[in-house]
Amino acid sequence: MSGVRNKVKESDPSALYLIPHGPSDQLPETSYQKPEIIKECCDMPFIVKRKKTRQIRVGDVPVGGGALIAVQSMTNTPTSDVSATVSQIERLQSAGCEIVRVAVPDGQAVDAISAIKEKITIPLIADIHFDHRLAIAAARAGADGLRINPGNIGSHKNVKAVVDCAKDVDISIRIGVNSGSLEKDILEKHNGVTAEAMVESAMRHIELLKSFDFHQIKVSLKASDVARTVEAYRRLSVETDLPLHVGVTEAGSLYSGIVKSALGIGTLLADGIGDTIRVSLTRDPVEEVRVGYEILKALGIRQRGPEIISCPTCGRCNIELFDIVEQVEKVLLTTSSTIKIAIMGCMVNGPGEAREADIGIAGGDGTGILFRKGKVVKKFPQEKLVEVLLKEVEAYERNSHGLKD
Repeated sequence: MSGVRNKVKESDPSALYLIPHGPSDQLPETSYQKPEIIKECCDMPFIVKRKKTRQIRVGDVPVGGGALIAVQSMTNTPTSDVSATVSQIERLQSAGCEIVRVAVPDGQAVDAISAIKEKITIPLIADIHFDHRLAIAAARAGADGLRINPGNIGSHKNVKAVVDCAKDVDISIRIGVNSGSLEKDILEKHNGVTAEAMVESAMRHIELLKSFDFHQIKVSLKASDVARTVEAYRRLSVETDLPLHVGVTEAGSLYSGIVKSALGIGTLLADGIGDTIRVSLTRDPVEEVRVGYEILKALGIRQRGPEIISCPTCGRCNIELFDIVEQVEKVLLTTSSTIKIAIMGCMVNGPGEAREADIGIAGGDGTGILFRKGKVVKKFPQEKLVEVLLKEVEAYERNSHGLKD
């Protein structure tokens, strides 16, 4: 092996190993992956080994130090509208949100925090930019944590005032570094926004807060592109043991946002990096929580809610599979049971292809079938597919909780 192959280092956070699709001597230099790495992937179960980080608390939710990876989101209602914000937070909590963040752009938003806190049961983080006085007021109003970018809060004196207040009320602070708000001197040094620049900004702010004897810190490094975000977090993870809040900022609309978040957050979690996550979508924030859990579920890190297996459909499918899957997803949105459900469009192959499912349905030619672990247990009219499935799920949940009809 020569050339580029010998120059790639496994410790390089920006290095990506690509799996070859033919003999190594027929591959371009940059497509090489060590045979032993491929063998490990094929022969061993995928297990995420998380990096050990320091533990802090956001309200009653532990973050870092081996605690469950917390799923969080941010409201998009005007924070000053207490009723609308509380309503959205309740929907988020029902979907599994464990920490919620609200924007605090002005005094009206600060005034709403105490009223919101009285009506919710999950920790609330106040998101502050530019005005350190808002951060102090939000902390005094009962926020369970602050998100600040020290670079736009102002002088070190202002930052110290925020930190002193956080210490007084015993709450944590997230240093939120975004690619779009780096300090001018760092941008000049690195000739623009790079992963290295983002890490340097984060470390500068970490050291500043530590200089005030404050250690209840978590950190985020977010860019709108996956590669830079992943590299930045990988580099920062080597530099500090502080818990990391992972996400891709301004990820975009539903489809592009899901893809970017799954790749960015998923890659980092697979590396063992990340103690809490937030998926950013230009969408109802409840969708952010759903996607967050799907990422964790796909990696085998956390299980919440049903896993739905459904076929992509083909010419044999003669039922409205898309509509059926959507109906079932909506009904089970707030269900925490980890049941595996199969919804198949073909009675010939459905039960066999979904034999690992706890419960499944398939339909065709006017007939529906219900199966458990691949075995058909019931036939019924096709129009009752959703009704039969949901009743079976309800019975499964009752049995799993030791309840009887």
